[in-house]
Amino acid sequence: MSAILIVEDEQHLADGLRFNLEADGFDVETVENGENALELLVKQTFDAIVLDVMLPGRDGFSIAQELREAGDYTPILMLTARGRPEDVLNGFAAGADDYLPKPFELRIFLARLNALLRRRNWQTRDSKQNNIVSINGRTIDLENLEIRHSGDTARITLMEAKLLRHLLDKAGQAVSRKEILEDVWQVHEDTDTRPIDNFIVRLRRYLEDDPAQPRTLQTVRGVGYRFVTKPDK
Repeated sequence: MSAILIVEDEQHLADGLRFNLEADGFDVETVENGENALELLVKQTFDAIVLDVMLPGRDGFSIAQELREAGDYTPILMLTARGRPEDVLNGFAAGADDYLPKPFELRIFLARLNALLRRRNWQTRDSKQNNIVSINGRTIDLENLEIRHSGDTARITLMEAKLLRHLLDKAGQAVSRKEILEDVWQVHEDTDTRPIDNFIVRLRRYLEDDPAQPRTLQTVRGVGYRFVTKPDK
Protein backbone atom coordinates (compact mmCIF):
# COMPACT_ATOMS: atom_id res chain seq x y z
CA MET A 1 0.00 0.00 0.00
CA SER A 2 1.47 3.35 -1.04
CA ALA A 3 1.43 6.20 1.49
CA ILE A 4 0.50 9.64 0.12
CA LEU A 5 0.79 13.02 1.87
CA ILE A 6 -1.60 15.74 0.62
CA VAL A 7 -0.59 19.31 1.49
CA GLU A 8 -3.65 21.38 0.56
CA ASP A 9 -5.45 24.20 2.37
CA GLU A 10 -8.70 23.90 0.37
CA GLN A 11 -10.43 21.46 2.68
CA HIS A 12 -13.04 20.28 0.18
CA LEU A 13 -10.33 19.45 -2.36
CA ALA A 14 -8.13 17.70 0.21
CA ASP A 15 -11.10 15.64 1.43
CA GLY A 16 -12.12 14.74 -2.12
CA LEU A 17 -8.64 13.61 -3.09
CA ARG A 18 -8.29 11.64 0.13
CA PHE A 19 -11.63 9.88 -0.41
CA ASN A 20 -10.75 8.83 -3.94
CA LEU A 21 -7.19 7.78 -3.12
CA GLU A 22 -8.32 5.71 -0.15
CA ALA A 23 -10.95 4.10 -2.39
CA ASP A 24 -8.07 3.06 -4.67
CA GLY A 25 -6.21 1.49 -1.75
CA PHE A 26 -3.79 4.29 -0.83
CA ASP A 27 -2.91 5.23 2.75
CA VAL A 28 -3.46 9.02 2.89
CA GLU A 29 -2.55 11.82 5.32
CA THR A 30 -3.61 15.45 4.81
CA VAL A 31 -2.20 18.68 6.25
CA GLU A 32 -3.20 22.29 5.58
CA ASN A 33 0.18 24.06 5.44
CA GLY A 34 3.81 23.54 4.63
CA GLU A 35 5.16 23.80 8.18
CA ASN A 36 2.95 20.93 9.34
CA ALA A 37 4.02 18.96 6.28
CA LEU A 38 7.71 19.42 7.09
CA GLU A 39 7.12 18.38 10.72
CA LEU A 40 5.25 15.26 9.61
CA LEU A 41 7.89 14.31 7.05
CA VAL A 42 10.52 14.20 9.79
CA LYS A 43 8.48 11.53 11.58
CA GLN A 44 6.92 9.59 8.72
CA THR A 45 7.94 8.33 5.29
CA PHE A 46 5.64 8.72 2.27
CA ASP A 47 5.79 7.32 -1.23
CA ALA A 48 4.63 10.60 -2.81
CA ILE A 49 3.62 14.13 -1.84
CA VAL A 50 0.75 16.09 -3.41
CA LEU A 51 1.76 19.70 -2.75
CA ASP A 52 -0.29 22.82 -3.40
CA VAL A 53 1.69 25.96 -4.28
CA MET A 54 -0.59 28.60 -2.74
CA LEU A 55 -0.48 27.70 0.95
CA PRO A 56 -0.85 29.76 4.14
CA GLY A 57 2.55 31.05 5.19
CA ARG A 58 5.23 29.43 3.05
CA ASP A 59 4.39 28.49 -0.51
CA GLY A 60 4.85 25.09 -2.11
CA PHE A 61 7.94 26.17 -4.06
CA SER A 62 9.88 26.89 -0.86
CA ILE A 63 8.63 23.69 0.78
CA ALA A 64 9.80 21.58 -2.16
CA GLN A 65 13.14 23.34 -2.23
CA GLU A 66 13.70 22.80 1.50
CA LEU A 67 12.90 19.11 1.18
CA ARG A 68 15.39 18.68 -1.66
CA GLU A 69 18.09 20.64 0.14
CA ALA A 70 17.53 18.40 3.18
CA GLY A 71 18.05 15.30 1.04
CA ASP A 72 14.38 14.26 0.92
CA TYR A 73 13.66 13.08 -2.64
CA THR A 74 10.12 11.84 -2.14
CA PRO A 75 8.29 12.34 -5.49
CA ILE A 76 6.32 15.60 -5.50
CA LEU A 77 3.22 16.34 -7.59
CA MET A 78 2.48 20.07 -7.42
CA LEU A 79 -1.08 21.37 -7.65
CA THR A 80 -1.79 25.01 -8.36
CA ALA A 81 -4.05 27.47 -10.10
CA ARG A 82 -0.90 29.09 -11.48
CA GLY A 83 -0.52 27.13 -14.71
CA ARG A 84 1.66 29.41 -16.82
CA PRO A 85 4.69 27.73 -18.40
CA GLU A 86 6.95 29.88 -16.23
CA ASP A 87 5.23 28.56 -13.11
CA VAL A 88 5.61 24.98 -14.31
CA LEU A 89 9.34 25.45 -14.83
CA ASN A 90 9.73 27.22 -11.48
CA GLY A 91 8.02 24.23 -9.86
CA PHE A 92 10.48 21.87 -11.52
CA ALA A 93 13.39 24.10 -10.52
CA ALA A 94 12.20 23.98 -6.90
CA GLY A 95 12.31 20.19 -7.01
CA ALA A 96 8.85 19.08 -8.12
CA ASP A 97 8.64 15.94 -10.25
CA ASP A 98 5.34 16.83 -11.93
CA TYR A 99 2.98 19.80 -12.02
CA LEU A 100 -0.79 19.75 -12.44
CA PRO A 101 -2.70 23.04 -12.89
CA LYS A 102 -6.14 23.46 -11.30
CA PRO A 103 -8.85 22.70 -12.14
CA PHE A 104 -8.06 19.13 -13.16
CA GLU A 105 -9.94 15.93 -13.84
CA LEU A 106 -9.67 13.23 -11.20
CA ARG A 107 -8.59 10.62 -13.73
CA ILE A 108 -5.75 12.87 -14.88
CA PHE A 109 -4.66 13.44 -11.30
CA LEU A 110 -4.65 9.70 -10.58
CA ALA A 111 -2.74 8.96 -13.78
CA ARG A 112 -0.07 11.54 -12.98
CA LEU A 113 0.28 10.35 -9.38
CA ASN A 114 0.59 6.71 -10.42
CA ALA A 115 3.20 7.75 -12.98
CA LEU A 116 5.27 9.26 -10.17
CA LEU A 117 4.98 6.09 -8.15
CA ARG A 118 6.41 4.27 -11.17
CA ARG A 119 8.95 7.04 -11.68
CA ARG A 120 11.85 4.75 -12.60
CA ASN A 121 10.03 3.17 -15.53
CA TRP A 122 11.30 5.84 -17.89
CA GLN A 123 14.89 4.83 -17.08
CA THR A 124 14.43 1.22 -18.09
CA ARG A 125 13.61 1.93 -21.72
CA ASP A 126 17.34 1.71 -22.41
CA SER A 127 19.72 -1.05 -21.46
CA LYS A 128 21.02 -1.26 -17.90
CA GLN A 129 24.52 -0.18 -18.90
CA ASN A 130 23.24 3.18 -20.14
CA ASN A 131 21.90 4.01 -16.69
CA ILE A 132 25.38 4.18 -15.12
CA VAL A 133 28.04 6.31 -16.80
CA SER A 134 31.48 7.33 -15.50
CA ILE A 135 32.62 10.81 -16.51
CA ASN A 136 35.33 13.08 -15.07
CA GLY A 137 35.88 10.65 -12.21
CA ARG A 138 32.19 10.82 -11.35
CA THR A 139 29.65 8.03 -11.56
CA ILE A 140 26.28 9.15 -12.91
CA ASP A 141 23.70 6.63 -11.68
CA LEU A 142 20.43 7.48 -13.38
CA GLU A 143 18.67 4.44 -11.94
CA ASN A 144 19.22 5.50 -8.34
CA LEU A 145 19.23 9.27 -9.07
CA GLU A 146 22.75 9.76 -7.74
CA ILE A 147 26.09 11.23 -8.77
CA ARG A 148 29.05 9.80 -6.86
CA HIS A 149 32.50 11.40 -6.62
CA SER A 150 35.45 10.92 -4.23
CA GLY A 151 33.34 9.10 -1.69
CA ASP A 152 30.54 11.67 -1.72
CA THR A 153 27.06 11.09 -3.12
CA ALA A 154 24.83 13.85 -4.50
CA ARG A 155 21.15 13.09 -4.93
CA ILE A 156 19.43 14.51 -8.01
CA THR A 157 15.75 15.00 -8.76
CA LEU A 158 13.88 13.09 -11.43
CA MET A 159 13.80 16.23 -13.58
CA GLU A 160 17.55 16.68 -13.26
CA ALA A 161 18.00 13.03 -14.21
CA LYS A 162 15.72 13.45 -17.23
CA LEU A 163 17.74 16.45 -18.39
CA LEU A 164 21.00 14.56 -17.90
CA ARG A 165 19.61 11.60 -19.83
CA HIS A 166 18.65 13.87 -22.72
CA LEU A 167 22.05 15.57 -22.79
CA LEU A 168 23.88 12.24 -22.60
CA ASP A 169 21.78 10.87 -25.46
CA LYS A 170 22.76 13.95 -27.50
CA ALA A 171 26.42 14.03 -26.36
CA GLY A 172 28.53 16.17 -28.67
CA GLN A 173 25.49 17.91 -30.17
CA ALA A 174 24.19 21.39 -29.46
CA VAL A 175 20.85 21.08 -27.64
CA SER A 176 18.61 24.14 -27.77
CA ARG A 177 16.62 25.45 -24.83
CA LYS A 178 13.48 25.02 -26.91
CA GLU A 179 14.30 21.33 -27.39
CA ILE A 180 14.78 20.92 -23.65
CA LEU A 181 11.45 22.62 -22.96
CA GLU A 182 9.58 20.40 -25.40
CA ASP A 183 11.37 17.05 -25.10
CA VAL A 184 12.27 16.99 -21.41
CA TRP A 185 9.44 18.97 -19.78
CA GLN A 186 6.76 18.84 -22.48
CA VAL A 187 6.26 22.62 -22.35
CA HIS A 188 5.25 23.71 -25.84
CA GLU A 189 4.67 27.44 -25.39
CA ASP A 190 7.08 30.34 -25.62
CA THR A 191 8.28 30.90 -22.09
CA ASP A 192 11.11 32.18 -19.96
CA THR A 193 14.03 29.76 -20.21
CA ARG A 194 15.90 30.96 -17.13
CA PRO A 195 14.78 27.95 -15.04
CA ILE A 196 16.64 25.74 -17.56
CA ASP A 197 19.78 27.77 -16.92
CA ASN A 198 19.29 27.19 -13.18
CA PHE A 199 19.14 23.45 -13.78
CA ILE A 200 22.36 23.64 -15.77
CA VAL A 201 24.08 25.57 -12.97
CA ARG A 202 23.16 22.82 -10.49
CA LEU A 203 24.30 20.03 -12.80
CA ARG A 204 27.63 21.79 -13.32
CA ARG A 205 28.18 21.79 -9.55
CA TYR A 206 27.83 18.00 -9.64
CA LEU A 207 29.83 17.33 -12.80
CA GLU A 208 32.54 19.94 -13.22
CA ASP A 209 35.87 20.26 -11.43
CA ASP A 210 35.44 24.04 -11.84
CA PRO A 211 31.76 24.93 -12.39
CA ALA A 212 32.75 28.50 -13.30
CA GLN A 213 34.83 27.16 -16.21
CA PRO A 214 32.73 24.24 -17.46
CA ARG A 215 34.42 21.74 -19.77
CA THR A 216 31.76 19.02 -19.75
CA LEU A 217 28.47 20.89 -19.82
CA GLN A 218 29.26 23.75 -22.16
CA THR A 219 27.19 26.74 -23.22
CA VAL A 220 26.62 27.10 -26.97
CA ARG A 221 26.11 30.82 -27.42
CA GLY A 222 22.75 31.71 -28.93
CA VAL A 223 21.60 28.07 -28.94
CA GLY A 224 21.73 26.21 -25.65
CA TYR A 225 24.10 23.58 -24.28
CA ARG A 226 26.39 20.75 -25.36
CA PHE A 227 27.53 17.76 -23.32
CA VAL A 228 31.20 17.32 -24.29
CA THR A 229 33.19 14.50 -22.74
CA LYS A 230 34.42 10.99 -23.24
CA PRO A 231 33.29 8.44 -20.67
CA ASP A 232 36.05 7.22 -18.36
CA LYS A 233 37.62 3.91 -19.35
